[in-house]
Amino acid sequence: MDWLEAITERVRPAAQAPELAAPALVAALVVAAVAVTWRPAWAALRLAVTLVHELGHAAVGVAVGRRFTGFVLRSDMSGHAVTVGRPRGPGMVAMTWAGYPAPALLGSALVWLGAHGWSAPTLAVGLLALLAALPFVRSGLTAAVVLGTGAAVGWLWWAGTAVLQQQALVAVGVVLLVGAWRHLGAVAARPTPASDPGTLARLTRVPTGLWVLSMALVCGLATWAAVAELVPVVRA
Repeated sequence: MDWLEAITERVRPAAQAPELAAPALVAALVVAAVAVTWRPAWAALRLAVTLVHELGHAAVGVAVGRRFTGFVLRSDMSGHAVTVGRPRGPGMVAMTWAGYPAPALLGSALVWLGAHGWSAPTLAVGLLALLAALPFVRSGLTAAVVLGTGAAVGWLWWAGTAVLQQQALVAVGVVLLVGAWRHLGAVAARPTPASDPGTLARLTRVPTGLWVLSMALVCGLATWAAVAELVPVVRA
Protein backbone atom coordinates (compact mmCIF):
# COMPACT_ATOMS: atom_id res chain seq x y z
CA MET A 1 0.00 0.00 0.00
CA ASP A 2 1.57 3.33 -1.05
CA TRP A 3 1.40 6.51 1.04
CA LEU A 4 -1.53 8.04 -0.83
CA GLU A 5 -3.51 4.83 -0.49
CA ALA A 6 -2.65 4.57 3.20
CA ILE A 7 -3.73 8.15 3.87
CA THR A 8 -6.94 7.74 1.87
CA GLU A 9 -7.76 4.60 3.81
CA ARG A 10 -7.33 6.50 7.08
CA VAL A 11 -9.60 9.44 6.24
CA ARG A 12 -12.61 7.36 5.25
CA PRO A 13 -15.32 6.67 7.82
CA ALA A 14 -15.51 3.01 8.82
CA ALA A 15 -17.68 0.98 6.46
CA GLN A 16 -19.00 -0.74 9.54
CA ALA A 17 -18.60 1.09 12.84
CA PRO A 18 -17.09 -1.02 15.63
CA GLU A 19 -19.75 -1.89 18.15
CA LEU A 20 -19.46 0.35 21.19
CA ALA A 21 -19.65 -2.50 23.69
CA ALA A 22 -20.37 -1.92 27.36
CA PRO A 23 -17.03 -3.27 28.73
CA ALA A 24 -15.00 -1.09 26.34
CA LEU A 25 -17.16 1.93 27.10
CA VAL A 26 -16.84 1.42 30.86
CA ALA A 27 -13.06 1.17 30.47
CA ALA A 28 -13.02 4.44 28.50
CA LEU A 29 -15.19 6.14 31.14
CA VAL A 30 -12.93 4.90 33.96
CA VAL A 31 -9.89 6.35 32.17
CA ALA A 32 -11.74 9.63 31.69
CA ALA A 33 -12.79 9.69 35.36
CA VAL A 34 -9.22 9.15 36.52
CA ALA A 35 -8.01 11.85 34.13
CA VAL A 36 -10.31 14.51 35.56
CA THR A 37 -10.07 13.56 39.26
CA TRP A 38 -6.40 12.60 39.70
CA ARG A 39 -4.62 15.89 40.29
CA PRO A 40 -1.39 15.21 38.33
CA ALA A 41 -3.37 14.04 35.28
CA TRP A 42 -5.80 16.95 35.45
CA ALA A 43 -2.94 19.45 35.81
CA ALA A 44 -1.83 18.45 32.31
CA LEU A 45 -5.19 17.74 30.72
CA ARG A 46 -6.79 20.99 31.77
CA LEU A 47 -4.41 22.72 29.35
CA ALA A 48 -5.99 20.71 26.54
CA VAL A 49 -9.40 22.00 27.66
CA THR A 50 -8.01 25.54 27.63
CA LEU A 51 -6.61 24.88 24.15
CA VAL A 52 -10.09 24.00 22.88
CA HIS A 53 -11.49 27.05 24.70
CA GLU A 54 -9.06 29.42 22.98
CA LEU A 55 -9.42 27.80 19.55
CA GLY A 56 -13.19 28.10 20.04
CA HIS A 57 -12.73 31.87 20.38
CA ALA A 58 -10.52 31.87 17.30
CA ALA A 59 -12.83 29.77 15.11
CA VAL A 60 -15.90 31.86 15.88
CA GLY A 61 -13.88 35.05 15.52
CA VAL A 62 -12.76 34.05 12.03
CA ALA A 63 -16.33 32.94 11.18
CA VAL A 64 -17.69 36.41 12.01
CA GLY A 65 -15.02 38.17 9.97
CA ARG A 66 -12.34 38.94 12.53
CA ARG A 67 -8.63 38.23 11.94
CA PHE A 68 -6.97 35.70 14.25
CA THR A 69 -3.42 36.73 15.12
CA GLY A 70 -2.29 34.40 17.92
CA PHE A 71 -3.00 32.71 21.24
CA VAL A 72 -1.28 31.68 24.45
CA LEU A 73 -1.98 29.11 27.17
CA ARG A 74 -0.85 29.59 30.78
CA SER A 75 -0.11 26.99 33.42
CA ASP A 76 -2.84 28.37 35.73
CA MET A 77 -5.51 27.10 33.28
CA SER A 78 -6.04 30.52 31.70
CA GLY A 79 -5.32 31.56 28.13
CA HIS A 80 -5.84 34.32 25.64
CA ALA A 81 -6.72 34.38 21.95
CA VAL A 82 -6.20 37.60 20.02
CA THR A 83 -8.39 38.58 17.09
CA VAL A 84 -8.46 41.89 15.26
CA GLY A 85 -11.69 43.60 14.28
CA ARG A 86 -14.39 45.88 15.62
CA PRO A 87 -14.08 46.28 19.40
CA ARG A 88 -17.85 45.99 19.86
CA GLY A 89 -20.85 44.53 18.07
CA PRO A 90 -22.41 41.08 17.54
CA GLY A 91 -19.21 39.55 16.14
CA MET A 92 -17.21 40.50 19.21
CA VAL A 93 -19.98 39.19 21.47
CA ALA A 94 -20.21 35.86 19.61
CA MET A 95 -16.44 35.38 19.68
CA THR A 96 -16.18 36.19 23.41
CA TRP A 97 -19.10 33.92 24.33
CA ALA A 98 -17.78 30.91 22.38
CA GLY A 99 -14.87 29.96 24.63
CA TYR A 100 -16.50 28.20 27.59
CA PRO A 101 -19.08 26.18 25.59
CA ALA A 102 -16.47 25.07 23.00
CA PRO A 103 -15.01 22.11 24.98
CA ALA A 104 -18.51 20.81 25.82
CA LEU A 105 -19.71 21.04 22.22
CA LEU A 106 -16.57 19.40 20.88
CA GLY A 107 -16.71 16.72 23.60
CA SER A 108 -20.30 15.82 22.74
CA ALA A 109 -19.44 15.73 19.04
CA LEU A 110 -16.47 13.41 19.68
CA VAL A 111 -18.68 10.99 21.60
CA TRP A 112 -21.19 10.85 18.74
CA LEU A 113 -18.57 10.64 15.98
CA GLY A 114 -16.67 7.89 17.78
CA ALA A 115 -19.80 5.86 18.38
CA HIS A 116 -20.89 6.09 14.74
CA GLY A 117 -17.73 5.08 12.89
CA TRP A 118 -16.23 8.50 12.17
CA SER A 119 -13.17 8.16 14.40
CA ALA A 120 -10.50 8.12 11.66
CA PRO A 121 -11.74 11.17 9.69
CA THR A 122 -12.36 13.02 12.95
CA LEU A 123 -8.76 12.43 14.04
CA ALA A 124 -7.51 13.54 10.61
CA VAL A 125 -9.48 16.80 10.85
CA GLY A 126 -8.23 17.31 14.41
CA LEU A 127 -4.62 16.83 13.33
CA LEU A 128 -5.05 19.33 10.48
CA ALA A 129 -6.63 21.85 12.86
CA LEU A 130 -3.69 21.56 15.27
CA LEU A 131 -1.20 21.98 12.44
CA ALA A 132 -3.12 25.05 11.25
CA ALA A 133 -2.96 26.47 14.79
CA LEU A 134 0.84 26.15 15.07
CA PRO A 135 1.72 29.42 13.26
CA PHE A 136 -0.44 31.31 15.77
CA VAL A 137 1.30 29.96 18.89
CA ARG A 138 2.82 32.73 20.98
CA SER A 139 4.58 30.96 23.89
CA GLY A 140 6.72 27.92 24.62
CA LEU A 141 4.07 26.28 26.80
CA THR A 142 1.45 26.78 24.10
CA ALA A 143 3.76 25.21 21.52
CA ALA A 144 4.40 22.24 23.82
CA VAL A 145 0.67 21.66 24.36
CA VAL A 146 -0.18 21.94 20.65
CA LEU A 147 2.72 19.73 19.55
CA GLY A 148 2.08 17.16 22.29
CA THR A 149 -1.62 16.99 21.47
CA GLY A 150 -0.83 16.80 17.77
CA ALA A 151 1.62 13.96 18.30
CA ALA A 152 -0.95 11.96 20.29
CA VAL A 153 -3.69 12.60 17.71
CA GLY A 154 -1.33 11.80 14.83
CA TRP A 155 -0.20 8.51 16.34
CA LEU A 156 -3.76 7.47 17.13
CA TRP A 157 -4.90 8.37 13.60
CA TRP A 158 -2.05 6.56 11.86
CA ALA A 159 -1.43 3.52 14.08
CA GLY A 160 -4.50 3.07 16.27
CA THR A 161 -7.02 0.34 15.59
CA ALA A 162 -10.63 1.28 14.90
CA VAL A 163 -11.64 0.10 18.38
CA LEU A 164 -8.84 2.05 20.11
CA GLN A 165 -9.69 5.18 18.11
CA GLN A 166 -13.33 4.84 19.12
CA GLN A 167 -12.50 4.37 22.81
CA ALA A 168 -10.08 7.30 22.75
CA LEU A 169 -12.60 9.64 21.14
CA VAL A 170 -15.26 8.73 23.68
CA ALA A 171 -12.83 9.15 26.61
CA VAL A 172 -11.53 12.48 25.30
CA GLY A 173 -15.10 13.62 24.66
CA VAL A 174 -16.03 12.89 28.28
CA VAL A 175 -12.88 14.66 29.55
CA LEU A 176 -13.76 17.75 27.51
CA LEU A 177 -17.33 17.73 28.81
CA VAL A 178 -16.22 17.48 32.44
CA GLY A 179 -13.47 20.00 31.78
CA ALA A 180 -15.96 22.46 30.32
CA TRP A 181 -18.03 22.28 33.52
CA ARG A 182 -14.97 22.63 35.75
CA HIS A 183 -13.72 25.69 33.86
CA LEU A 184 -17.17 27.29 33.75
CA GLY A 185 -17.68 26.53 37.45
CA ALA A 186 -14.39 28.25 38.29
CA VAL A 187 -15.32 31.45 36.47
CA ALA A 188 -18.91 31.36 37.79
CA ALA A 189 -17.61 31.14 41.37
CA ARG A 190 -15.32 34.12 40.95
CA PRO A 191 -16.18 36.17 37.86
CA THR A 192 -13.89 39.11 37.17
CA PRO A 193 -14.29 42.06 34.80
CA ALA A 194 -11.52 40.55 32.63
CA SER A 195 -13.22 37.13 32.35
CA ASP A 196 -15.34 36.21 29.32
CA PRO A 197 -18.65 36.72 31.18
CA GLY A 198 -17.33 40.00 32.61
CA THR A 199 -16.28 41.17 29.15
CA LEU A 200 -19.68 40.21 27.75
CA ALA A 201 -21.40 42.18 30.52
CA ARG A 202 -19.30 45.22 29.65
CA LEU A 203 -20.01 44.85 25.92
CA THR A 204 -23.77 44.36 26.25
CA ARG A 205 -24.80 45.57 29.74
CA VAL A 206 -26.43 42.16 30.23
CA PRO A 207 -25.54 40.90 33.75
CA THR A 208 -22.60 38.52 34.07
CA GLY A 209 -24.81 35.87 35.68
CA LEU A 210 -27.05 35.65 32.62
CA TRP A 211 -24.05 35.07 30.36
CA VAL A 212 -22.82 32.32 32.68
CA LEU A 213 -26.32 30.82 32.62
CA SER A 214 -26.40 30.84 28.81
CA MET A 215 -23.05 29.03 28.69
CA ALA A 216 -24.24 26.52 31.29
CA LEU A 217 -27.37 25.86 29.23
CA VAL A 218 -25.32 24.97 26.15
CA CYS A 219 -22.95 22.82 28.23
CA GLY A 220 -25.99 21.09 29.69
CA LEU A 221 -27.47 20.34 26.26
CA ALA A 222 -24.12 18.99 25.05
CA THR A 223 -23.84 16.79 28.14
CA TRP A 224 -27.40 15.51 27.69
CA ALA A 225 -26.65 14.56 24.07
CA ALA A 226 -23.54 12.61 25.10
CA VAL A 227 -25.30 10.86 27.97
CA ALA A 228 -28.20 9.93 25.69
CA GLU A 229 -25.67 8.31 23.36
CA LEU A 230 -23.80 6.39 26.05
CA VAL A 231 -26.38 5.30 28.61
CA PRO A 232 -28.11 2.74 26.35
CA VAL A 233 -24.72 1.09 25.72
CA VAL A 234 -23.96 0.79 29.44
CA ARG A 235 -27.42 -0.64 30.10
CA ALA A 236 -27.15 -3.19 27.28
